[in-house]
Amino acid sequence: MESVALWLVVLVALSFDFVNGFHDAANSIATVVATRVLSPRMAVIWAAFFNFIAFLVFGTEVASTIAKDVVHQDILSIGVIFAGLTGAIVWNLITFWLGLPSSSSHALIGGMAGAAIAKGGFDTLIGSGIAEIAVFIVLAPLLGLLLGFGLSLATMWAVHKYRRVERLNRIFRRGQLLSAAAYSLGHGANDAQKTMGVIFALLIAQNEISPNADVPLWVVLSAHSAIALGTLTGGWRIVKTMGSKLTRLQPVGGMAAETAAATTLFFVSARGIPVSTTQTITGAIVGVGSSNRISAVRWNVAGRVLWAWVLTIPGAAAGAVLTYGIVSAF
Repeated sequence: MESVALWLVVLVALSFDFVNGFHDAANSIATVVATRVLSPRMAVIWAAFFNFIAFLVFGTEVASTIAKDVVHQDILSIGVIFAGLTGAIVWNLITFWLGLPSSSSHALIGGMAGAAIAKGGFDTLIGSGIAEIAVFIVLAPLLGLLLGFGLSLATMWAVHKYRRVERLNRIFRRGQLLSAAAYSLGHGANDAQKTMGVIFALLIAQNEISPNADVPLWVVLSAHSAIALGTLTGGWRIVKTMGSKLTRLQPVGGMAAETAAATTLFFVSARGIPVSTTQTITGAIVGVGSSNRISAVRWNVAGRVLWAWVLTIPGAAAGAVLTYGIVSAF
């Protein structure tokens, strides 16, 4: 019976990865759709492909962080992980329905933390790991914003004397294919690994593998497949918010935003730090919009996105606590 429960929770984890894929599809494709470089259908195929092959480029450091540095492993059980995943999935579905680009990463961390607290109290959390993640909750979007702002200004300065605007747009449209691919690669490297980390932690907790083992290949492949399939389904409500409501993007701005976000994600993924890919690309888009003029950013929309970020961890944690209570009762 326990073995059946184990594999059911693995399926729930992969379901979270799938939901993450369609929830965060907007992150990968919003800019190329908004600038009409690719049609929505081609954009999701492009993004899904690079989400999948990210495992060929990056290691599994982020997965190890999620598995070992958020919650003490002795508190983990099938019920705790199921409750944490459920809290994260429910929060993602709520924000997807509302069209808000909240963080799937923070939903997962909030869900896992909430379920662990429900079982054993606040002592079950690993303070140093939570602190590092908390620092990058702030730093990742700021890095995206500053890089987006700087790249946009540098690019505009480099081409400001060039009068053949249509030719420039064609060049930047082609460049966006590369920058969108790079961003999707970074997205897959960071976000797919979070689900790997949850499954890895579950297998360790159930003594299926050693705590010193590497992440099994089947876990790596299934996590990347789930997030790629989720991306293929798209997240059109959030695409609209990210691609057109925050600021109006041109190909040069889209390329700058994607490049800035991809650079940030490559850096943190190599260091094994789970961050919000949603916040990173949103910060980059705001940075690009601000480089034109501050009023180019629709700050009322940015404010709604900010509130979604603030509420994500406690919202997912509350859902996890409720789920754990129900699971414990039965």
